[in-house]
Amino acid sequence: MAKKYGVKEKDLVVSHIIDLVLTGKLRGGDRIDRDAIAAELGVSRLPVHEAVSQLEHDGFVVTHYRRGAFVERFDEAVVREHHELYAMLIGMASARAAANPTPRVLADLAAAMQAIRDAQGPAVGEAAVVFRKIIVDEYAGPRLRAEISAAQGLLPVRFWTDYDDYTTELMVSYEAENTAIRNRDPDAARAACADRSAWHVDAVLAELAARGVLNNG
Repeated sequence: MAKKYGVKEKDLVVSHIIDLVLTGKLRGGDRIDRDAIAAELGVSRLPVHEAVSQLEHDGFVVTHYRRGAFVERFDEAVVREHHELYAMLIGMASARAAANPTPRVLADLAAAMQAIRDAQGPAVGEAAVVFRKIIVDEYAGPRLRAEISAAQGLLPVRFWTDYDDYTTELMVSYEAENTAIRNRDPDAARAACADRSAWHVDAVLAELAARGVLNNG
């Protein structure tokens, strides 16, 4: 696999392992073959070790002494929990933005929102990432930023940009969040994040079930 310039090798390995799970090539309880991953990605064992350590910290992997690293339980309950936690985290930052929306932030969000409206296909998700980054960079502290970053990794944008209703659902959700911030309504901003997570997780679970990825029994 060709290396991506500007991407840390550790992050490349993290994304690769998550992709293996999301495509069913690795399942909950499966052992992670570090040597095979290093060879496939053309990296040393160090970034693989670093990636496994990060995924263990994030609750995605568990390591056993002398046995190696294994994919943690991955079922419907785990996926739902992940989305609920992510909604809470980004909701915290969004509520802070609504409590104190500076003119600069409002202008930046207005531009990002227009980019979402003008985008099509996968570009909609990319524009939404810019909107989220504005809020997180301005209103999330170091610990909250770290937790949001970790939560974002489980389901990359490319995983959920192909649903037929993706653009419509996302547009409605971000319009609601943007309006809440402009209206200085923290509760509404938090609710918009929760509502987006609710429809998103149902779509994700349907896709994972269709792929036969979830080990629910």
